[in-house]
Amino acid sequence: MGPRPLRLLVAAGGAALDRLARLGRFGTFLVQTGAATLTPPYRPHRVVEQIHFIGVRSLFVILFTGLFTGMVLALQGAYTLRKFGSEGLLGSAVALSLLRELGPTLTALMVIGRAGSAICAELAIMRNAEQIDALECMAIDPFRYLLAPKLLGGLIAIPLLTCLYDVVGIGGGYLVGVGL
Repeated sequence: MGPRPLRLLVAAGGAALDRLARLGRFGTFLVQTGAATLTPPYRPHRVVEQIHFIGVRSLFVILFTGLFTGMVLALQGAYTLRKFGSEGLLGSAVALSLLRELGPTLTALMVIGRAGSAICAELAIMRNAEQIDALECMAIDPFRYLLAPKLLGGLIAIPLLTCLYDVVGIGGGYLVGVGL
């Protein structure tokens, strides 16, 4: 085995070890966040702030997307079902599509796009300005103070947003289905 194959092997091994180290850091991050979320003392007012930030401020995007998704589903479904003489199944098809698949998926994508990017930017700015280090110097756990309320707020807000998305989407499907 010459020097070139050995260098390739060393490079591949280094890349694999780097990925494994990143996976380990991510696992540690998840465990620390979960522990901070599940252990008292709790700060309900911080969780309510995050529910407002994640849930209420994402409401317009969720409702807008849900309405038009339901309308497009009904329009496309009516076109397809009309070929088979099964227009009566349009409501069920729209509702099942939204409830089982599109509602949770598109709600999560809209929340990630609106609230998730804002949360990432906020934490990155805090890290860059050394505010997270300052919290640690004051003996405040950043996982408990910053991440736990955001996680709990998201866990409460996202299922509620999904329900609203589904209701508005079914309503949009109804508007198109009855209009056809």
